[in-house]
Order: sequence, then structure tokens, then C-alpha cells
Amino acid sequence: MTKQQLEERRAALTATLEKHLQAGVEFYLTDGIMIDETVEIEPGAVILPGTILRGQTRIGADSVIGPNSLLENVTVGRAVKFNASQGYNSVIDDGANIGPFVHIRPDSHICKNVHIGDFVEVKNSTVGEGTSVSHLTYVGDSDVGKYCNFGCGVVTVNYDGAAKHRNTIGDYAFIGCNTNLVAPVTVGDGAYTAAGSTITEDVPAGALGIARARQQNKLGWAKQKLEKFIEKQKKKQQK
Repeated sequence: MTKQQLEERRAALTATLEKHLQAGVEFYLTDGIMIDETVEIEPGAVILPGTILRGQTRIGADSVIGPNSLLENVTVGRAVKFNASQGYNSVIDDGANIGPFVHIRPDSHICKNVHIGDFVEVKNSTVGEGTSVSHLTYVGDSDVGKYCNFGCGVVTVNYDGAAKHRNTIGDYAFIGCNTNLVAPVTVGDGAYTAAGSTITEDVPAGALGIARARQQNKLGWAKQKLEKFIEKQKKKQQK
């Protein structure tokens, strides 16, 4: 890029930011903010430093985007919080609270008042109204109902090495921590999965799905190992 091209690009970016500012969009600082001319932002939205808005992105009123976020071809509703995250070719409805460190991949629909917390990835999925996916979870090729709760470490196992398959989670379902949902499975309305389960069959509505080995405690098994460890440490100290 030549110096003249760089100057023209900076001038265009400045003009775009000034246009949105005059229209009622709030910028506390413009550091690192990049907005394509094709982006639409409603008055009252707040764009924080480090935010990049590309393509046909649309931002609703009273939404707060950033800091350090990227949206490309994403329609964002009103009063959405999108913090330190990235989203592509998707729809985010009113009141959703997303981030930090969330990745919204293409063909996803995040419905009204959904909470998606840190280190969550959503791909080609619908997450129903009021559902909470708080942390460390992958939701791929899934249809999730309203007011569900996903515990920490849930994985929708959607790929068998040859083809992708979809999971369906009903309304008001509770998916326990470290659950693997091996597609294609359906978790019915109001059903639970026990923490640590690998679910390979449908869980009926209102049922509890448990799929884990029964715990066994072998008494005294670790005593010999501990004694050997202590003896080893003593020999190290004597050297």
C-alpha cells in the first residue's frame, strides 16, 4: 500500500466514524476502531476501542460492542453486550450478553436474552431464548431450546470423521458439567444429564440421563506409591 493509498484509507475511516458520531453513535475513544462504509449502526449504540465491524453488519440501539471485538456480516439486536469476542455471518437477538472470548461461527442464531460466557464456541446452531452457556463449551450443529442451562465443559460431539450430525436440546433442559452429547441425540424438554456423562442415546423429556462408570475405591492402593515417593525425596535431600 502506497503512502497516498494509506492516507486515503485513513480519511475514509475518519469520515465513516464522524458519520456515525453525528448520527448518535457513542465512541469513548476511537483507538483501533475500524468500520466498513457498509455497516449500519443505530443511534445510542456504544462502540468501544479495538472494535472491527465489517461487511453487512447491523448494530441495534443501546448495544455495547467491544472492547477488542470483531463482527463480520452479523445482525445484532438492541441492548446486546458483545465483549472481547468475534462473530461471523450470524444473528444475535435483543438483550443477548456475549463474552469475553466467545467465537460465534457462521449460520448461528443467538436468541433473545441468551448469555454466552467465556471460552464458548457456537457454530451453525440456534441457542434459544434465555439459555445460558456460561463457559468452556462447544455448541456445534445443534438446536437448543429456551431457558436451558449448559454446565462447564459441555461438548456437542457433532463430527464422526466422515459427516456432521445435529443434536436437539429441548426447552428448560439442564446439561451437566463435562457432558458429551454424541450426535445425533435429542434431550427432551426439562431433561437433565448427569455431570461427566457421555450421552449416546436420546434422553426423554423430564428424565435424568446418566452415562458414566460406577466409582470404585480400592482402599490402600495409593499407600505404596506414596511411600516410594517420600523415600525418593529423602534420597534427593541427602545428596
